[in-house]
Amino acid sequence: MSAEQSTGHIRPDGSKNTFPHPLDPLSVAESDAVREAILRKQGQNVAIHFRSIFLEEPPKKDLTIFLDLESAGKITSRTPRPARVAKVLYDVIRSSRYHEYMESWIDVKLGKEIRHRSIDKKHQAALTLNEFQQFSESCIESPMFKAAVAEFNLPGGFVVTIDPWPYGGPDFDEQAPRYTQGLCFAKDTRSGNEDSNHYGYPLPIIPIMDTYSREIVRIDRLATGGKEDGLAYGTHIKDIIAHCSPSEYVPELLGQPLRADMKPLNVIQPEGPSFQIDGHLIQWQKWRFRLGFTPREGAVLHDVRYDGRSVLYRLSLSEMTVPYGDPRPPFQRKQAFDFGDAGAGRAANNLALGCDCLGVIKYFDAVMTEPDGKASVSKNVVCLHEQDNGIGWKHTNFRTDRAVVTRLRELVVQFIITLANYEYIFAFKLDQAGGITVETRATGIVSVVNIDPGKTSPWGNIVSAGALAQNHQHLFCIRIDPAVDGNKNTVVIEESLPMPMSKELNPYGSGYEVRQTPVKTSKFFDASPMTNLTVKITNPQKLNPVSGKPVAYKFIPTASQLLLAHPDSIMAKRAQFAQHHVWVTKYKDAEFWAGGEFTNQSQKEVDGVADAVARHENVENDDVVLWNTFGLTHNPRVEDWPVMPVEIHQIHIKPSDFFSANPAIDVPGSKNTASVLAPESQSCCESGDVQKAAASHLQGSGPDLDPKSKL
Repeated sequence: MSAEQSTGHIRPDGSKNTFPHPLDPLSVAESDAVREAILRKQGQNVAIHFRSIFLEEPPKKDLTIFLDLESAGKITSRTPRPARVAKVLYDVIRSSRYHEYMESWIDVKLGKEIRHRSIDKKHQAALTLNEFQQFSESCIESPMFKAAVAEFNLPGGFVVTIDPWPYGGPDFDEQAPRYTQGLCFAKDTRSGNEDSNHYGYPLPIIPIMDTYSREIVRIDRLATGGKEDGLAYGTHIKDIIAHCSPSEYVPELLGQPLRADMKPLNVIQPEGPSFQIDGHLIQWQKWRFRLGFTPREGAVLHDVRYDGRSVLYRLSLSEMTVPYGDPRPPFQRKQAFDFGDAGAGRAANNLALGCDCLGVIKYFDAVMTEPDGKASVSKNVVCLHEQDNGIGWKHTNFRTDRAVVTRLRELVVQFIITLANYEYIFAFKLDQAGGITVETRATGIVSVVNIDPGKTSPWGNIVSAGALAQNHQHLFCIRIDPAVDGNKNTVVIEESLPMPMSKELNPYGSGYEVRQTPVKTSKFFDASPMTNLTVKITNPQKLNPVSGKPVAYKFIPTASQLLLAHPDSIMAKRAQFAQHHVWVTKYKDAEFWAGGEFTNQSQKEVDGVADAVARHENVENDDVVLWNTFGLTHNPRVEDWPVMPVEIHQIHIKPSDFFSANPAIDVPGSKNTASVLAPESQSCCESGDVQKAAASHLQGSGPDLDPKSKL
């Protein structure tokens, strides 16, 4: 993220910060200086393809000392700071057939390499937008691809378009070089609108490119049959899209009028926001944290504190895998790791004022890396805003009929990524009662393949004529690095269990037991709604003055379905993190990735959470990390077409005996003066005092744009 313009760090008020914070993302100037250090080291005669340049977070033991001093207000210009180090991912181009993938660590201040490693050939780096562009260009130029397209009769006005995809996991006996593949569609250009939706016209071919030589090496043919055809191929007709239909979603191409009965609904904050920003330091109500951003994870929360007390050291989305359940080859490879294969930060949207976030908004930019290593700025990739989420707490004294009610206000850190057809919306929501919600929303366009006229399939649902939306899963993993009043925590599994009836302990059968089991060594376990399994992150060294129990934060893992692929499949072996809901591991510097660092074309998960748990390390009263896997089994419905309504999932991380009372008890109950009575009839709505009153409070141009939103 960037608040910098040339050299050094520029604060929002224009003053210069000579000493960047150890967690501040690299500035444009720093990133370019790191690029020069790599070029000097490699020499002028070496061709380099840069992938990413980003901040390597300081070792935790060093950073924790600095953060505690900072929280106590004891930081001065003389305070020792952890070294500022950049990590660089790049290829040294040895030939058109071979690139050596390298990782280097550069001391930003000294401009010198302090460590490097050459990555084993069995691992593949994440894909870049530049590689996707090269793939599309290679397909257009390829005689093999042209010949495959010529096998179909495409109507006049239709052109072929390609969605690049990661190759997926090669079969066990496949010796695959670095590949890129793509799903193909026909696009109707007759409207002249470049946003015409091509997904309604799928073509049953997948071109495969050798990424380094940029040569299309083969064309995979796809089955188009139905349940009566099994795994048979070649059942398609030559007029391949004759039975398909338009699937437009942009307003000007819809075959129906937009709703005309929506009145403006605006978010108005006449006195501005309640948050304060200083570079990447964010303070709101009693919360204080630092906002980071990485090419792989997107937004990251660091050093999260409430009223001066530490809650989390780091919170982020670690990985997501999307396996498809169609057994017809080559769909056994249709599995994306959207963080490891591509990068959520690289795919982040440039958010639009008044659309993606509402109210008084603060946007943050990100510093990205071009193929030549030069830094570029991606604008507005994270938005920060407040929102109302209904009632926070309420009680009515029935004797006096007095009600005291407060609203649940949240501070939202949000970013959105687009990966070809799908969109994902990620939000961290902090509330006034000390809670943190991690929210995911899936939307966009479901992935479809061609199906023969008049057929149905057990592997998906027909959402539009000729378009089969395949069954699939979205499995997310969040990484929770706790610091509940310090870094030495114990994870406790709490379950509520029925008790047998007994004359001594439970004579009427009304009692139940709350059983607490500390996790002593690294392990995994699964959600259990029947026992209300709750994960508590406790600090045994600090007891609550009221309850006498260790202070804690807790969450209830959702019992969402886990990975459905067979355990012996490559899909399962490369996504072991998706086979259990909760993993508890001992902290290790730079161990951020649930599915391992290298997911692109992997055949198994390497150095992911399964390997971390297998170390069998002590995690009791220690520096622990929790990984929570949850997700969506998406068996598509017609209502998901042409654009899917959001599918929402939330994990709530809440205080548990952390405070001595409701931390939101001091939130004032305020009356919203913009609220008015709704009209009782259409005539009142058209001309009446109520309508005039509403107009005096709410002004706007329509439901899609909030004119009161501002920076």
